[in-house]
Amino acid sequence: MKGKPLNSYGLTKKIVYENEEFNLLQSALNIEDSLEGLRYNNIVIATDADVDGMHIRLLLITFFLQFFPDLVKNNHLYILQTPLFRVRNKKETHYCYDDEEKRAAMKKVGVNPEITRFKGLGEISPNEFKHFIGKDIRLDPVIIGKESTIQKMLEFYMGKNTPLRQEFIIDNLVVEKDISEETAPAA
Repeated sequence: MKGKPLNSYGLTKKIVYENEEFNLLQSALNIEDSLEGLRYNNIVIATDADVDGMHIRLLLITFFLQFFPDLVKNNHLYILQTPLFRVRNKKETHYCYDDEEKRAAMKKVGVNPEITRFKGLGEISPNEFKHFIGKDIRLDPVIIGKESTIQKMLEFYMGKNTPLRQEFIIDNLVVEKDISEETAPAA
């Protein structure tokens, strides 16, 4: 790629065209040449709620910010929040997105609830998926703060500043405890 400048995280339009997934994505959205032909008003990123899913999410957001920043600036990009738990009994089912919701659902359904921890989207059946992508869908918009530029943001998250990024992740990491461990009787 002589003669083609790379940004600080190694992305060029040539790399995008050589990557089948990115190329198919921009083609499916009809945004290869401009945003005028955008096929969908809302672009929703749905990934697993684990480390691998977060990595994929970050790569997709980076792709849109680097090559189609107006999609983000014009509020077209969203993250689908998927439930981490299903709490149910024979009469009712609750989908929970965090431990607090799980605790509340356990109180609602009463004694001996069945609790399922979803490890990924593949574990959620199509019948269940329809329950949380309908009227109760939880979408988080991808928003760029007015005080930060796209270039600075991409350099921080995708650049070569590994120690700074590692410190940020450690300082902002949230560790979830399994509620069944919290409420289990001592042996």
